[in-house]
Amino acid sequence: MERRDLQIFLTLCEELHFGRTAERLHVSQARVSQTVKQMERRVGTALFERTSRRVALTPVGERLRDDVRPGYEMIEAGIARAVAAGRGLAAPLRVGFTSPLAGELVMTAALAYRERHPEAGEVLLHETALSDPLGPLRDGGLDLALVQFPVVEGDLRTGPVLISDTRVLAVSTRHPLARRDRADYEDLAADKVLMLSGALPSYWLDHLIPPTTPAGRPVERGQAAATRQELLTLVGAGRGIHPTAAHEARYYARPNVRYVPFRDAPPLEYGLVWRACAETARVRAFAEAAAEVVRWHDGPANVCSACR
Repeated sequence: MERRDLQIFLTLCEELHFGRTAERLHVSQARVSQTVKQMERRVGTALFERTSRRVALTPVGERLRDDVRPGYEMIEAGIARAVAAGRGLAAPLRVGFTSPLAGELVMTAALAYRERHPEAGEVLLHETALSDPLGPLRDGGLDLALVQFPVVEGDLRTGPVLISDTRVLAVSTRHPLARRDRADYEDLAADKVLMLSGALPSYWLDHLIPPTTPAGRPVERGQAAATRQELLTLVGAGRGIHPTAAHEARYYARPNVRYVPFRDAPPLEYGLVWRACAETARVRAFAEAAAEVVRWHDGPANVCSACR
C-alpha cells in the first residue's frame, strides 16, 4: 500500500466527505474514490458506508484507521526529520558577533530564523574576539559571524550590509579634540592612533585607520591593544586616539573618554560572513532571516535604532 493511499484513506476518515478530502489533498475526487475501492478490494470488505447523504466508517474501517494511523504518523515525522537534516536545518547553528549591537541584531535574526523555520535546530550565540573575528569561522568553531566589513577573503562569503553606523573619534577628555564638536580625517595626524592587535587583514586596518590623511600627512599608529577595554584605558590615559563606530559610545561609555563625531568619514558597515565551502541551507536561511529583519526596519541605516 502506497504512502499516498494511506494519506487519502486517513484524510477521508477525518473529513467523511469525498469532495473535501480531494480538495484538502489537491487531488481529484475520482482519485479518492479509486483509492478507496482499491483498498476495499485488498481488504476484502467495505471500509466506508456511502449514501447520497453521508459517508461513515464501517467497523472494519474504524479498526484499520486505528491500526495504521500511529505508524503513518511515525513515518511522516521520520521523513520530516530526514528532510530537515538533508536541508541542513536540524543541527544547531553557531553564530558569532563582535560587539553588543551586533549581538542584539544576531539575537533578533535568530528569533526570525526560528519563526520562519520551526523545524530548525537551536541557534547558539558566541562573542568572538575583535583581535581575530574570522579565525573561529576558519577553524570550524562558527557557522556564521556578524563582523565589520569589508571582508575580502577568497575562502569566505559575505551577505548584505546589516548595520551601517557613523564614525566617531575616541579621545581622552583632556585631549584638545575633546573640546571640538567635530573631528575630521586630518585630525588623525595630530596624535598617535591606537588600534587592536591580532589577526586582522591589513586592508581592514587601512579602512579603519588610513596610512595618510586626505592632505597627505602621515598617520602614526600607536600601541596595539589586545582588547576593547585595554584600548579605551589607553585612550583615557591620553596615550592616543581611536576611530570607531558611533554605537560604541553607548556600550563603552567612560568618564575619561569622549567620542567626537567624524565629519568626513564614511560609515562603518557590518554583515554576516561564512565559509564558502560550508554554505548550507541553514546558513543561507539564517542570512535571509537577518536580511529580512533589516528590511522590516527600512534598511541597514536604521538597524541601530531598531536594536536599541
